This record gives sequence, structure tokens and C-alpha cells, in this order.
Amino acid sequence: MKLDFDLFVIGAGSGGIATARRAAEYGAKVGIAEFDRLGGTCVNRGCVPKKLMVYASHFPDLFEDAQGYGWSPVKSSLDWEKMITVVNNEVTRLNGIYQKMLDNSKVELLQGYAKFVDAHTLLIGDASGGLRQRQVTAEKVLIAVGGHPIKPNILGIEHAITSDDIFHLKEQPQRMVILGGGYIGTEFACILNGMGTEVTHVIRGEKILRGFDEDLRTEVQQGMINHGVQILNKIQLIAIDKTTEGVKVILSKDDKAKEETIVTDAVTLAAVGRKPNTHNLGLENTKVKLHDGAVVVDKYSRTTEENIYAVGDCTNKINLTPVAINEGRAFADTVFGGKSRTMSYENVPSAVFSTPEAATVGMTEAEAREQYGDAVKIYRSRFRPMYYTLAGKDEKTMMKLVVDQKTDKVLGAHMVGDYAAEIIQGVAIAVKMGATKANFDATVGIHPTSAEEFVTMR
Repeated sequence: MKLDFDLFVIGAGSGGIATARRAAEYGAKVGIAEFDRLGGTCVNRGCVPKKLMVYASHFPDLFEDAQGYGWSPVKSSLDWEKMITVVNNEVTRLNGIYQKMLDNSKVELLQGYAKFVDAHTLLIGDASGGLRQRQVTAEKVLIAVGGHPIKPNILGIEHAITSDDIFHLKEQPQRMVILGGGYIGTEFACILNGMGTEVTHVIRGEKILRGFDEDLRTEVQQGMINHGVQILNKIQLIAIDKTTEGVKVILSKDDKAKEETIVTDAVTLAAVGRKPNTHNLGLENTKVKLHDGAVVVDKYSRTTEENIYAVGDCTNKINLTPVAINEGRAFADTVFGGKSRTMSYENVPSAVFSTPEAATVGMTEAEAREQYGDAVKIYRSRFRPMYYTLAGKDEKTMMKLVVDQKTDKVLGAHMVGDYAAEIIQGVAIAVKMGATKANFDATVGIHPTSAEEFVTMR
């Protein structure tokens, strides 16, 4: 029996669209299902609108810094509604670009929710599975449904919003409590603080950004405090209560300590993690296995059902947009292009668009010492960049290299400071290629820059 598609993709986010287009380039007949706007989390509720808001949050500091260079004081105020509108207009523009990309690649878009009937058959319809139903068949199926933010199971959690909702607030909150010390919570704490919101960042651990290098965590956290973010650590969230005064957030240092109440505006941002969107996909009608809600795949992104594959956040490996894209393209190259390749998860760079900004690639110091022990040598530099000398600010940049002394290989590079992401992207190439500290030392620095510190550290 002839099937409708060679490949059908569930989810038109970054990973799903990249895979669909690459497979179509190889001549495959491809369909893709999406119930929401094209582009997924990154374009609609993540990387893109968030980065635009990061830029918006930096202008007050730039206005202030300019005075140190002879510019007269600037009196300016934020029009929150305009800022939110232009950010969302840009997202809408990108949605249109993604549609053109699919059209140009001759990928058929089916609007709606996709659900497995069996391993080769899917039903496309609305959320209830009732209206606008269409059944399609495919030789191969790719699951690329991403993930969603979660809320802790506490009393009054319905009064909290998630990171998705922050992009649609009609008014700027004057006070905000942010729950969760991961990169999403950290970034939004800095964004809102930069825009003038009074931010209290509540975390369960001692420091933000668990899993990152300790020096990076310390530097970012202290930098946030210096910029006016109140960080409450080792805190347990007990309950949220909406009152006429605002939203009351009830906290405790530990089970025995006295409760503390913070009154914030009508919203509280919950940034405590994400889960794969694998519910209600009809996976029970296939042999696809899940682990803690994530799709189990092998190195070729193949699930436990031979013809079904999965990429991106729904597999819960490294939840980054470029990773999902690379996974999807590797799958398409292998299955439809005859060029067998797999995604390498070693030395994947990442960034935190906080204030100060942070970026990293390779091993943390702790990871390196666990594997290489006393052979690990640390090179670290902490300094005030030239930009801040005339601005009269004591802003610091931290750079760090983790090196295996036995081979001289650079195992990891970490940075906190202006343009950290831009700088680490270049350093990541060297680390990925297996560069040694001698290679860094032999590289001539560009002077005067902050980046040259990476090739002058002794």
C-alpha cells in the first residue's frame, strides 16, 4: 500500500522544521503537523523574544555609562506596551518566514494536533481529537514536540505565571518574585531588573545555575546582586495567596524556620523547569518507550519503534535549539541522504543571557577534576574591562580555562562578562578541535579587547 508521506514530522519547532526541510532536499515527500505558531518555543516563547527583551533591558545602563564619556544625562522611560508589541511583531514576522521556508521546500503543513493510531498512521485534529480530523500515513515519523514549563505542586500555584506568559503581560510588573535558579529564571530576573522592576529571585540551593562551573555561578550571582536583584537562597516555597494587596508569596528557610511573606504584584514568574510534551500523543499505540516522560532514542535518534524517531527537547538530552536542529539534520542525512552521521554531545557551547552575561563550553572544573584528578590546572583572569574605566563602574569580567596538564589539552572554557556568548562561540571551535593551552598561547591577541585574555593567561 502506498503511504501518504515518506516522512511525517510531529511539531514545527526549530528541530522539526530543520529536519523536514533537509529530508525534502533529498527528495522525500514530507508532511508536518503543528497546532500552534511555527517556530516552536525558541521563536515564540524563548530564545528570540527573550533576547530582544535582554537588549531592551540594557539601555538604562548604556544611558548612564554615556555620561562618563561626555554625553549629557538622558531622561527616558520604558513604554512596556510598545516594547511587548514590537517584540511580538518580530515573532509574527518570523512565523511568516518559517511558512515560506516550508512552502519553498514543498513540505505540507497540517494544522492541528497529531496522534498515533499505529506506528505508521496518525490522526490530525484539534486538542480533543474531535474536529477537523484527517488521517495520514507515513513510512517514517519524527517526534519533535519540544517541552513545556512546569509549576510546582503548591497551594495557590494557579496565581503564578510561567516563562511563556511573560511575553504577553499587558503592564510591566513593578514587583516580581521569580522562582527557580536555572538559566530561564536567572535571565528573566536580570531582564526585569534592568527594566526597572523590583526583583526578588528565590532559589532552593545556595547558588543559581546548578550544573555550571562554580566560578561562573559565583560571578553571575554576585553580579546580579550588584545590579540590584535580591537573591534569597536556601528557600522553600510554601504557598501563594492572592489578596487585595497583591500576590503574597509564603517562604521558609527550612521546615522549622519561621515563615516569611513577600508581597509582589499580581503575577509571579514560575521558572522551575520543563517537561517533554509527550502526553496525549498516542504513544501507547506504538512500541515507543519513555523515561521520565522523555522519548528514549539511540545515537541515530531512533526510538524503540523501528520507523519512529525523535529529536529535541522531547528526548531531554541537551535542551538547546541548535542541538535539536543538528539532531534533526543528522537524522535526515542518515535516513534520506545516505550520509550516516550522529550528533556529538561533547563540547556543546551554551550561554546565559543574564547581566552579567555568561557562556561556557566543555568541562567544568569539578567535572574535570573528577575525571583527571590532580592533572587539572586552572587558568583564571578577573579584570575590569576598559569600557568601564571612563564610566566609573567596577564591573568585572571573569575568564577561565580548564586544562589537562598531562596532554596540555583545554578541557573547558568559561566566561562571565560583556559579549561572553560571542567570544565563547569562537573559543568553542578551538575546544571542539582539541586545542592545547600551547595553541592558545601561540595565538596573537587582538588588542585592546577582553577576548585577548583567553590567549594571554599564564
